[in-house]
Amino acid sequence: AWQETLHPSEIELGLARIATVFHHLHPQPELPPVITVAGTNGKGSSVAMLDAIYRAAGYKVGKYTSPHIFRYNERICIDGEAVTDELLCEAFERIEQARGDTSLTYFEFGTLAALDIFLQHELEVIILEVGLGGRLDAVNIIDADVSLITAISKDHTQWLGNDVSTIAKEKAGIMRSNKPVVSSGYSETETLNQCAAETGAVFYQAGNDFTVNKQDNDTWHWQYQQQLRSALPIPALYGEHQLTNAAGVLMVIELLSQHLPVSQQAIRQGLMMVKLPGRFQIITGDPVCIFDVAHNIDALNQLAKQLQDYSCKGRTLAVLGMLADKDSQAALVEISQRIDEWFIAQLPTALTALAEDLDTVLKSIDSKIYSHVCESLSWAFAQAQQAANHGDCIVVFGSFYTVAE
Repeated sequence: AWQETLHPSEIELGLARIATVFHHLHPQPELPPVITVAGTNGKGSSVAMLDAIYRAAGYKVGKYTSPHIFRYNERICIDGEAVTDELLCEAFERIEQARGDTSLTYFEFGTLAALDIFLQHELEVIILEVGLGGRLDAVNIIDADVSLITAISKDHTQWLGNDVSTIAKEKAGIMRSNKPVVSSGYSETETLNQCAAETGAVFYQAGNDFTVNKQDNDTWHWQYQQQLRSALPIPALYGEHQLTNAAGVLMVIELLSQHLPVSQQAIRQGLMMVKLPGRFQIITGDPVCIFDVAHNIDALNQLAKQLQDYSCKGRTLAVLGMLADKDSQAALVEISQRIDEWFIAQLPTALTALAEDLDTVLKSIDSKIYSHVCESLSWAFAQAQQAANHGDCIVVFGSFYTVAE
């Protein structure tokens, strides 16, 4: 809360201030191999798979992600464990001493804390998730050994641009000369390829340089040139799109294999053990509850497909809260066809979309939509539970804030 008061705006894209403070903290940092992950959708899943596989292979892994769901500490993990309050506060103190008169945003403070903590431990690989965009994101002060760009779509348009090609160029800012970059998505490949050529990065594209083939409901195989990894287990994260994310992850692992060799067994174990809260996370019971942080058009369309594939026995009830900067009109069209009853509330943040406005958007999509405007998310969830009959499902989505609450 104190960090949030230090800078006039919540977000200020740019690397000069954070780079200066990092140089004061660590003038000549010696980092192990670094993987930086950018993209609109699939970043969190890809980071989780990389972390799970490298830990299964016996490596000591540092992982930085955002946002968190339950506790701030989740953002910085060492060997799968969130760092302690003590480690965080010690890092914050060092950053406070090093920053002098330089103002930092909340996210920049967190990024510096992650890097500072990672440098206090003898790690063998560091995985950094970009917060917003890529080119001007705080994470980009570090030169990645391999960059991974996941699926790209329209989100954060006020910061990154109004069209997907412009957004892709911002994501491509994590590329480095003579370093490999992997694209696991299938959109804006031409733009990313062009950015790689201009940067001098070595570009690897899904479906072109490496391929995925699903063999049956339980296994798939991945191929790059003569390297074939066959009979791989389906990732423990739900949804067909996770194979796309996993394929990009395996390409990253292949590119780092000289420094960090990984056995087939470690890949199998990592894919089977990977966990990530809030990504089509199913809590069994009656009703079944599904939690998903999907909040932009592509993610919500994917969620709609997953709901169709999941085939709830009864009705599907939705608990919805979104941020005001999302294009809710476009994002909710597809999923509106999968929901039988809506419970809508505002998020516990000043940036929330009003529940009444979301209700109006839904009614403009389909005047027959059955919905309730609720005073809070917890009340909306309680109302959905009360309305649910035997065999019904409740799906909670629209924002990290919604799932966290």
